Amino acid sequence: MKKFKKAVKIVTKTIKKDPDLRYSYQANIAMAFVDEYDRIHKKYKNKEDIHTAANNAANNFLDLWCK
Repeated sequence: MKKFKKAVKIVTKTIKKDPDLRYSYQANIAMAFVDEYDRIHKKYKNKEDIHTAANNAANNFLDLWCK
């Protein structure tokens, strides 16, 4: 866990200092939401559905990040 915390600190520090890297993360997170919206947007009827979409998008982002 110490290595993970150290890695997160390094990534966070680097994102704060490097606007291009920050934009890259922003774009990937945004696209995870766009992709999820495109997949099933017609199904969303209420706030609970939006939370489901957000969680699905977050999982999509993490899946892409971990490849």
